[in-house]
Amino acid sequence: MADNTPRGRQKRVTQGNGVHRRGSGLGTGKVGSSQGPAAGSSGSSGGMRRAVTRGGLPGGLILILLLVMLSGRCGVSGTSSQSGSSYTAQQSSQQSVFQQPSVAQQTQQTQQVQQAQTQTQQSTPQQPSFPTQSQQAASSTQTAATYTGGGYSMADLASLFGGSGSVSSITGASSGWSIPDNTSRLNTSVSPKAREKYTKLLGGGNDTVTIMIYMCGTDLESKSGMATSDLSEMAKAAISDKVNILIYTGGCSGWRNNIMSSKVNQVYRLTNGGKFERLVPDDGSKVMTDPATLTAFINFCKKNFPASRNELIFWDHGGGSISGYGYDQKYPSAGAMSLAQINSALSKANMKFDFIGFDCCLMSTAENALMLSQYADYMIASEETEPGTGWYYTNWLSLLSQNTSVPTTELGKRIIDDFTDASAQKARGQSTTLALIDLAELQNTLPEKLAAFSVDTSELIKNDEYKTVATARSGAREFGAQAKIDQVDLADLANRIGTDDAKELVDVIYSAVKYNRTSRNMANSAGLAIYFPSKRLSSVNTMVSQYQAIGMDANYAKTIQEVATMQASGQAASGGSASPFPMLDFGGLGGYGSSGSSSSYGSADLLTQLIGSMLTGGSTGGLGLQDLGFMSGSGLSDRAVAEYIEENHFDADQLFWNVGEDGLYTLTLPAEQWSMVDQLDLNMFYDDGEGYVDLGYDNVYEFTKDGSLIGNTDRTWLAINGDVVAYYHLDTTDDGDQYRITGRVPCLVNGERSDLILVFDNDEPYGYIAGVTTDYVNGETETAAKIQPGIQEQQSAETDSETGLTENIRGLTIGDRVDFLCDFYSYDGEYLDSYMIGDRWIVDGQPEISNVDVGSGAVRVLYHFTDMYGQEYWTPAIMQ
Repeated sequence: MADNTPRGRQKRVTQGNGVHRRGSGLGTGKVGSSQGPAAGSSGSSGGMRRAVTRGGLPGGLILILLLVMLSGRCGVSGTSSQSGSSYTAQQSSQQSVFQQPSVAQQTQQTQQVQQAQTQTQQSTPQQPSFPTQSQQAASSTQTAATYTGGGYSMADLASLFGGSGSVSSITGASSGWSIPDNTSRLNTSVSPKAREKYTKLLGGGNDTVTIMIYMCGTDLESKSGMATSDLSEMAKAAISDKVNILIYTGGCSGWRNNIMSSKVNQVYRLTNGGKFERLVPDDGSKVMTDPATLTAFINFCKKNFPASRNELIFWDHGGGSISGYGYDQKYPSAGAMSLAQINSALSKANMKFDFIGFDCCLMSTAENALMLSQYADYMIASEETEPGTGWYYTNWLSLLSQNTSVPTTELGKRIIDDFTDASAQKARGQSTTLALIDLAELQNTLPEKLAAFSVDTSELIKNDEYKTVATARSGAREFGAQAKIDQVDLADLANRIGTDDAKELVDVIYSAVKYNRTSRNMANSAGLAIYFPSKRLSSVNTMVSQYQAIGMDANYAKTIQEVATMQASGQAASGGSASPFPMLDFGGLGGYGSSGSSSSYGSADLLTQLIGSMLTGGSTGGLGLQDLGFMSGSGLSDRAVAEYIEENHFDADQLFWNVGEDGLYTLTLPAEQWSMVDQLDLNMFYDDGEGYVDLGYDNVYEFTKDGSLIGNTDRTWLAINGDVVAYYHLDTTDDGDQYRITGRVPCLVNGERSDLILVFDNDEPYGYIAGVTTDYVNGETETAAKIQPGIQEQQSAETDSETGLTENIRGLTIGDRVDFLCDFYSYDGEYLDSYMIGDRWIVDGQPEISNVDVGSGAVRVLYHFTDMYGQEYWTPAIMQ
């Protein structure tokens, strides 16, 4: 596939059942993206590149904006053609009205319509492709072509449609350099800048080893038996008498074995032959996310099992740099153990480790690595969420027992290889990443380069190049997209920003990551992620405080505050719609004027006043005054920010449909406007006679050859076994050869709120169910759970008579009951409840995934634009 061809989900249309709700409302909150007036903030799942959920603009701030803009050029009166061929939504400074367009506007719109009509009339079937820039120049003589696609950044589209950017600039090639893939390459070299290792191996197999496994079983165990499966793998290892494996258990309402207690925490020692010796039968019912519990366990091991080589493994949920480690199912209100709390626990234990590992999600971050570098020589962790299979323990424990002096790089490689291979076999289609990072090296090399990179990035923002930073952030490999934790691969981000200091930062990352492996769908994952705000600005203040607590670089803290300030200010200045609902009932005639919102920007003076008002009593994007502290901490002047936004903003007044004589809807944006867009989603609502069923977001698009967006009018949506479902596109990866598109379908699995994870790839372009995750509806945890496997045959799950353990993770199993879910809104856009949709599915194997007609009810099709500040806009609805 050509590098400049966007990737989208392939549709196959089959016969099926129309949309129908059933049963009564669940009363458990939204299953989809937060949208509409009742939501407080809005968002999406899906998009041209990957999913985002962004805060919308509250009505109070819109009112402030409108009051500020009542005078001068800010009160721009708008127009909307009612001719039936071209519609635009504008606004009056005093009221929302449809007005006849000016002669100049009519001329411009007529030319756009004629161009779209000419292309349509000339259209002939051909292989879809995007034109090169030279082809675009001659597009007036070419036949029209359309492409259904996704997985492309808006900057790429701007280039392809005649903008100044280029695909190469997104990959860093614009600065004359690029970085190689660092996966599956063991690096045993050591930087001369690295500190001495805390652990000095005795060699010759003379080392003694203590492995401390802090296993908070939580719902991963009680629901799916993930901990028991890993314990079974450990029991199968050939354990040397020089290796002590100590396991602290707790945090689980029900262990799926007959060994561990669900009532109290315990300590076990695994002996050769798979026997679990109970060392501490009752340690009380302590909270496992309490740092004191971790400290006490380490101290117990240190006192009773001293060794020349010590390893610590965290087992449970992971939330990355924002949330940290762990979810105690018995004490959900206790929250996770933050990085600052992990730091406290390790500091009080006063122990040095050979490696600290995380058999949990999202913990391979720069913040975590720098914090841990005081306590360990290596870190083993995953940038992405982990499959439920987790680490595979048998082989590496046996290897260590065979040679207790095996180099940590070789041991880490075995852990990573076995994890990746087992995940590929047992969790097909799920994303995997795992890396071994030399903390002794990183501690002395990363801080200086990260600080220089941060200063460079801040200079870009101050020198009116925020778009460069925003484009790099949008294109960088993101992790935990569904959890909205704003973690991206640090090397990929630096590569895309492309400054000289960024290059040096990439070099030190590549040097410190000694081994890294990923599944084939996780390109641009170099082993170390970092927090970089985009989706959830409410976390910025938390991260700044966290950085202070763990000693993170102050320059980087300032950079993320500056980025967040630009985003919050851009949202405040735009006045864009925070909801699709004002656009639903105008049949192409509605828009920002008719919905009471504004897309007009004022002068820098007035925008400066508006931005300043946010810190004295306003809010934006669902953020209250207490969340906006990062603005004063950024050091950016309101005036400078306002001047930049005045010159660089998305013009939502250009979101109108041109309608050809044959009914073809097209939307044309100039290249500079495409460059302002971060995400694009197809959004559909179904009118069932009582209100609107939200069917979600999909990454299916069509463009004319000149880059005009074609409105979808085929009335089909994604279905499972013929039943229409609510579907939310999450992520697209495409290296030009292999691609992978993921999305989620909200559902009840045996009565429990869950999400089915759908995957579309080269091998199965029409999709399959790769896994199922728990949907935490009551705020039980902000960490991410490991993903259960996809559909399994019914298994006998025989228990080993010697160990009492079962090596079987329960995923979506034959015979399970699945009820698909959707959100339901009133005609006024008020969220009413979530309902079951379609018929119950009794799992009997992989289902057919296709597109089917949604039924006889009216359909509203919109396209959802998110600009580079995170502000959201919807096109007027196409009514079908």
